[in-house]
Amino acid sequence: MAGARKNAPPREDVLAAAMGMIAARGLEKLTMAALGREVGMSSGHLLYYFHSKDELLLQTLEWSEGRLGAERGRLLTRTATARERVDAYVDLYVPHGHRDPHWTLWLEVWNRSQNADENARDRQAVIEGVWHRDLVALIAEGVSRGEFRRVDPDRFAARLRALLDGFSIHVAIGLRGTDRAQVLGHVREFIDEGLLADS
Repeated sequence: MAGARKNAPPREDVLAAAMGMIAARGLEKLTMAALGREVGMSSGHLLYYFHSKDELLLQTLEWSEGRLGAERGRLLTRTATARERVDAYVDLYVPHGHRDPHWTLWLEVWNRSQNADENARDRQAVIEGVWHRDLVALIAEGVSRGEFRRVDPDRFAARLRALLDGFSIHVAIGLRGTDRAQVLGHVREFIDEGLLADS
């Protein structure tokens, strides 16, 4: 056992492998045994590190969110209008299509959160919180520059994210009659009506 631990792959490699399996084969194929075969570890060894599949999924989501957060930071700090950066935020938020791996994982973690402990729920709240704070700051910047009409940035961000979540679930589960292009069109219309200053 000590030798196995010594030769275990780095945690990030395990999380990347888990995300890769979700992308390639779907969440239902991600078992401890299958992941163990993928990374050269036993399922028992994986349980030693992660304690449960719920914890593995949450850590994989945190890892994936870290990568998305870095991309979001690059998009939101580039030289562009506030509106262009809101559009970039929306583009990053909305799934790329049916069974988008990040959203597939998100939906599973959300579903399991009904029975999660306080620590897991707090960690999920942190993930939600950074998306919300980034959007609030961006809207507030647009308001302060006169690019957006005077709205309460926190309230508008809460409504916009609720809209994004609802539409994103439709895209991720492959609801007929809802695709990514349609969703982006609806969201842009909502932003135009709610944020753009009257000309």
